[in-house]
Amino acid sequence: MIKKKSRNEARKLRHLRIRQKIKGTSSKPRLNVFRSNTHIYAQVIDDEKGVTLVSASSIELKLKNGSNIEAAKQVGALVAKRASEKKIENVVFDRGGYLYHGRVKALAEAARAAGLKF
Repeated sequence: MIKKKSRNEARKLRHLRIRQKIKGTSSKPRLNVFRSNTHIYAQVIDDEKGVTLVSASSIELKLKNGSNIEAAKQVGALVAKRASEKKIENVVFDRGGYLYHGRVKALAEAARAAGLKF
């Protein structure tokens, strides 16, 4: 009998497929998004060195609800602000296996509006 994959296992497989094509470098790091039921997280990662350069999450913003589109917009703006402080302008967007829709799209658009280019 074939066991059905959970949604998260399927997402992880999609993320691995995406990661075969997307790589963050020192000149153009990777903006990764992780979305949980309660919060949203974003990291700017240099894959060559294996180092997280900048991160932001809805937890540190101490929002009443960290799992809505408004929270995603605030996290996107915060990660873009922190990246610009470290002189990072260009990134590669890694949606983490999620659809480019809803909270992931809101985070990406807010990061673009705050100055990140991808």
